[in-house]
Amino acid sequence: MTFIDEMLSDDQLPPSRNANSVSKRIVIGAGLVAVIAIVYGIYSLFGGAGESNDYVGSGGGSVNVVVSRGDSLTQIGTTLQSADVVKSVESFTSAAANNAQSASIGPGQYAMRMQMSGESALLLMLDSESRSESRLVLPEGLRLAETVSLASTATGLPSADFDQVLDNPDLLALPSWAESRPEGFMFPATYDLAGDENAESILNTLIKRFNESASVIDLERRAAQTGRNPYEVLIVASLLEGEVVPEDFAKVAAVVYNRLASEMALQFDSTVSYALGLDVLELSQDQLETESPYNTYVNTGLPPTPINSPGEAALEAALAPAKGKWLYFVTVNPDTGETKFAKGYDRFLKLKAEYRAYLDSQ
Repeated sequence: MTFIDEMLSDDQLPPSRNANSVSKRIVIGAGLVAVIAIVYGIYSLFGGAGESNDYVGSGGGSVNVVVSRGDSLTQIGTTLQSADVVKSVESFTSAAANNAQSASIGPGQYAMRMQMSGESALLLMLDSESRSESRLVLPEGLRLAETVSLASTATGLPSADFDQVLDNPDLLALPSWAESRPEGFMFPATYDLAGDENAESILNTLIKRFNESASVIDLERRAAQTGRNPYEVLIVASLLEGEVVPEDFAKVAAVVYNRLASEMALQFDSTVSYALGLDVLELSQDQLETESPYNTYVNTGLPPTPINSPGEAALEAALAPAKGKWLYFVTVNPDTGETKFAKGYDRFLKLKAEYRAYLDSQ
């Protein structure tokens, strides 16, 4: 006879005139519930009530997990559970709730172990050694093809993926005044990569960063104040990036606007190099006669598009050129970037001679 049977046995109850009384049933029922609760508590205390929702220890093996931008701690826990890093989402979120540093977990790829306790997984993610450094670094003045090459290397995505998106500019968040022309809008900056990006999202991130910068410097309104549209300002900024060092941006911007006002050809080697797909500024006479709308030796006005992606400093200079009547400039020392300016042609010829002397001394 079991312990419960013994409790229910009439032999164990005091004499009663009515063995089936309601009171008797209530007493028996309450006693039974109490016993079951005690037994269950003891059973649970020693692990018999079910398996734990957490692994024990720091795990083993290795697995990479990706935290996407904007992921909550619960979403991160779900990712870890799916990769068998943790046993349950709750094991991770409970550990995170007790650690204020958990809010610092950012997007990226993390090298984790399998079957870790929630706390161990959290601490490993907080360790910078677990996170793969994945960044896209774009310096100022890159052409579109150069940007694609760096983006492909940084992400491991084929260049063809980027080219396909660029061939469908409706997929890009370009400003309306860009008229679906992406050159010039891949803003130079350092971008942290989560590892879950595709070509479209990468390119749109770069353009979004351009749009943010354009908003900060009030590009559209200030361009209108100068009598230019924002696309023209962007083209001018790209010319500055292609020709001189930042210290001379504002003065070269003045040269550009002075020449445009005088209906003089800009005669910038950088635009011809762009047309030829070259990365040099010292061109032959034959090259300078190249038939192209980008050849600013034979065509007046600005080239049809930017020739690279300028940074904020170049955009600022294009919006606020220096005050001066210069029509010429010569970088007399390409190694240091030293550039000198002239208002008249005779002075310009002297600067060219200084540049030639530098070349002869090398």
